[in-house]
Amino acid sequence: MDNNNQNFGRPTQAPQTPRPKKQGGVARIAVVAAVAALVGGGVGGGVAYWYAANNTTSQSLGVVSTTQKAGTTQVSNVSVNESSASQTAFAKVKKAVVSVINLQKAQSTSSGLDSFGDLFGYGSDSSDGTDANSGASQSTDGSDSGSSSSSSSGSLEEYSEGSGVIYQKKDGKAYIVTNNHVVADSDALEVILSDGTKLTAKLVGTDSETDLAVLSISADKVSTVASFGDSSKIAAGQTVLAIGSPLGSQYATSVTQGIISATSRTVDVTDEDTGTTTGQATVIQTDAAINSGNSGGPLINLSGQVIGINSMKLSSSASDSSTATIEGMGFAIPSDEVVSIINQLVANGKVVRPALGVTVRDLSSVSSEQQSSILKIPSSVTGGVVVAGFTNTSIAQKAGIKQYDVITAIGDTKVTSIAELHTALYKYAIGDTVKITFYHQSTKKTVSLKLSQTTDQLSTSSSSSSSNQ
Repeated sequence: MDNNNQNFGRPTQAPQTPRPKKQGGVARIAVVAAVAALVGGGVGGGVAYWYAANNTTSQSLGVVSTTQKAGTTQVSNVSVNESSASQTAFAKVKKAVVSVINLQKAQSTSSGLDSFGDLFGYGSDSSDGTDANSGASQSTDGSDSGSSSSSSSGSLEEYSEGSGVIYQKKDGKAYIVTNNHVVADSDALEVILSDGTKLTAKLVGTDSETDLAVLSISADKVSTVASFGDSSKIAAGQTVLAIGSPLGSQYATSVTQGIISATSRTVDVTDEDTGTTTGQATVIQTDAAINSGNSGGPLINLSGQVIGINSMKLSSSASDSSTATIEGMGFAIPSDEVVSIINQLVANGKVVRPALGVTVRDLSSVSSEQQSSILKIPSSVTGGVVVAGFTNTSIAQKAGIKQYDVITAIGDTKVTSIAELHTALYKYAIGDTVKITFYHQSTKKTVSLKLSQTTDQLSTSSSSSSSNQ
């Protein structure tokens, strides 16, 4: 599969139009004497005929007699009473799933000729006296969230819609987890409950690194909260359901069914404004349909537990040269990571992560020739991350790690990629002491260091093929 022609999208806000938004039957058993075997055909056939003839009403399979007149077709009186695991799971969670509305200030469209006025030097004032250049910004998914003619005092309009799930009620508040990109650049937020009730929501905290956000609403009208399952226990082939508001709240609480295609996929995290790869994420892959507006909604197992938050999908764009059609490749943030992040967001409003102060790249991106001639590591080392450089105050450099060393473990956790380094390192808190295992050329070494540096303190920018840690 040619990944150059595929795009990982955070699809999942539903743009609104025309505004510029993102948006069993009975069985009888007879014991017959041996003598009856001699006449079984006649007697047995007669009994069977009598039974069938006298039970056509109760046992009808919906076959209409051909002796009826034309125009007398009726609906069969046979109904199916089916209670499946998926129905039960959906019923447990559906009232906890909400639509999330991102409200932003409306653009100024008083004359429709503001851009021509700027072009011919008439200044920045629009015909209604507002500053045509105020409030300009770009939303996180690349759509224009406020063009040069938007006014900072404009009325709020629905900019985009996503999904979310209520997971806790406490002290009169109900807490909702959704995606960061669903609420990005909002001037106000609203939540629509499963019964259609619309409530004002407050932004508790966001984390762009994991694309998660927490909102709070009044708990008065909340009757159901969802629970989280253990995403480390999931398996490929397991049935899952995705719930949300595809294409917006008019399709709220839609449910789709699929399976877990893979329990742990590494995908690039891309800045949607610049197209630059800023990191990697480990996600659950599913073929349950995920469409625009599903972002932030839950991926649940057949016990009705949330095992992931739907976040992105793999798709091909109109500009792709490939003619390949991509279907059924959606991705969800694992619940174990979700719980860790949302607890920090509720407690602190943000996530504080430890950092080593190194710029790294995957060993797999380095040719075998360079691994031998530059890194000089043993051929038995097939996975890890290469230290390409250091930030200004790197604690890893102070501990003795050098450029071109290859980190292979954090604590007792094996590290074969940047994503695995992320996962292993972020399990620790600021102030913890951690053991780093690495190769300095052909020599395997370990060093213990105290995690005193945070990701906010990193000062060296990363390239598209490397990442600050």
